[in-house]
Amino acid sequence: MQPVLEIYAPDGFDLWPVAEVESFGFLPLSGELSPAEVGAAVMRIASCNDIDPDDDRPPRPAGALASFLHGLLTFDKLFAAGGLRVTDNSTGITFLPGCCDGLEEWRDWHRFIDDGSMLSFGHHPVSPVAERFGDTVRLTVNAEQSDSPVIELSVTELRNLLAGAECDLADFLALAADWGSRHLPRHCAPVTAALARVVGLPTPPPVA
Repeated sequence: MQPVLEIYAPDGFDLWPVAEVESFGFLPLSGELSPAEVGAAVMRIASCNDIDPDDDRPPRPAGALASFLHGLLTFDKLFAAGGLRVTDNSTGITFLPGCCDGLEEWRDWHRFIDDGSMLSFGHHPVSPVAERFGDTVRLTVNAEQSDSPVIELSVTELRNLLAGAECDLADFLALAADWGSRHLPRHCAPVTAALARVVGLPTPPPVA
């Protein structure tokens, strides 16, 4: 299980260095990313929230960088396209986030374990679904297909996978804080705090 961002090619983006990525692929978040990959992740999360202000938020600043970061730094509720990707290494089956999924909702998996309510991550034509049957969890890659590939695992295994995904997110935040101190020194603290809010984890301490 990996926390992932749905990513796109950064055509023409020049506010900071970003990795070349394949459009509409998924970038796993962890403490193993290169600086350019961290830059691509921050760009993507900021772009998900780069929406013109309404009456409840201050107007956009004039500068290109401050304008691009404005939504990330001013929205109460932040969105990041992506979620949790689960791969069964024995079969090669991969359960991907759906179109209605966001990384900021990853803790819904914990509620799913606790109350057993079905989790749906998308809609036609691809509808990933997670269901619990007693102590077994079934992840259906596409509930729109009667013969869809599935991944089955125990509730205990899923809890362990979620703990690993949380560690990956915490490691990513620490890496992003260090990256921000180098590439966004004037905005490092608020950007790091915003990223922490996206994933619902404590803000890493300031980089010395």
